[in-house]
Amino acid sequence: MTASSDPAAVVAAFVERVAPYDPAPGVPPVALVGVRTAGDEAVFPLSDYVLRAMCEALEGYRDPLDRGTCAGCGGRRLDDNLRCAECGRVHGILGEVIARHAAHGSPA
Repeated sequence: MTASSDPAAVVAAFVERVAPYDPAPGVPPVALVGVRTAGDEAVFPLSDYVLRAMCEALEGYRDPLDRGTCAGCGGRRLDDNLRCAECGRVHGILGEVIARHAAHGSPA
């Protein structure tokens, strides 16, 4: 595991980046966040300020593989060409053209 993908190191770095801006330093922690991996375990006491920042960061994360939801089956696994891995429907402009041709019985 590289340093950038070591979960405990990432959490520690996040806390170190945010904690200096805490308007109420020295207040007892409001939460403990534990990270356990195959070879390591770490517990981080978090102030309300740091905990809120962590929640904002987690809520704001969007997976780079998230290409939306399939309009046909509701699946969330659209590939680079916007083809649904669940039902095979193609989305986007190409998908619209294919769907129109299929609806009118025209060859694509």
